[in-house]
Amino acid sequence: MKQINWGIIGLGAIAAKFAIGFSNTKNAKLLGIASKSEDKLKSFRNNFKIDQEYCFSDYRDLIKNQNIDIIYIALPTSMHFEWAVKCLKEGKKVLIEKPATLNSLEAINIKENFITEDSFCTEAFMYLYHPQIKKTLKLIREGEIGELISMESYFGRDILTKRSFFGFKKRKKINPKNRLYNKKLGGGAILDLGCYPVSFSSIIAATISKESLDKISLFNKKKEIGATGVDIDSYAELKFNDNFSSKIGASFIQNLGTQSKIKGSKGELIIEDTWSAQPSRIIIKNNNKENIIEIENRDNIYSYEIEAISKILINKKVELDFLGLFIDDTIINMKIIDSWMS
Repeated sequence: MKQINWGIIGLGAIAAKFAIGFSNTKNAKLLGIASKSEDKLKSFRNNFKIDQEYCFSDYRDLIKNQNIDIIYIALPTSMHFEWAVKCLKEGKKVLIEKPATLNSLEAINIKENFITEDSFCTEAFMYLYHPQIKKTLKLIREGEIGELISMESYFGRDILTKRSFFGFKKRKKINPKNRLYNKKLGGGAILDLGCYPVSFSSIIAATISKESLDKISLFNKKKEIGATGVDIDSYAELKFNDNFSSKIGASFIQNLGTQSKIKGSKGELIIEDTWSAQPSRIIIKNNNKENIIEIENRDNIYSYEIEAISKILINKKVELDFLGLFIDDTIINMKIIDSWMS
């Protein structure tokens, strides 16, 4: 079987999770890595059996390597635009960790100046490739819950509260150098977590019609800004083309969970864990009945993403059921995020 050779730029925690996914795929190989940290290079090289020849301390050397087919950019958000552009200029296929850019202007710049007919540039939302999302869309299109009315989608975890010795809750001191809380690095709950419910809301709205995305408005915006100037608890309601609506939330201080509820004229569809599929389960409620659908699962959710993208590159065409977000989708979602953050 033909394999696609992957490279990774930036070897942080998300890159390590992504790299594990190669162990579950047959059509892809992690061939090269690049990091400015010698310790991370050494650790990755040993953990994932990377040949020393394909370990680079200069990102440009990885980009220019002719044996690398596609590069996964796993750098902080503030660096995505610069290195995506460098990859595209060299003719490399690109998977950019979410959010792909800091704002819609960067995404528009990529589209207008660096995307060609031969380009492949997609945003890394691993949840989209999991079978539970494909099953969800199939159920909706088959009318399982009737005509869509609204949805709720959240991603929140309390990472800023700690308990004292006596059990009292206390807010942790925010480290301004941490990328999550650093505005220059693209920190904040909306950019880090809110991009998930924004992207999923757009995908569900598009099942009604593509025109649903022509006019999107935000209402009831609520935000708490932390000590470093980034949002740490944010909510909003989206209105798609004056019809379908979606309540969204992202938080570093509230355990909002990862559930999504989609309401229709005939019932309700619930995804218990939208983003990680742990568990991988869909619940359908209609006619006073509850139907639980268990979905296949793998140990590593990123393997679905790696496998699907590699298959497309091997076949040299985008399949009809491919749910990846390309630059036009990214622009739509980043415009929503821009409005939510303003």
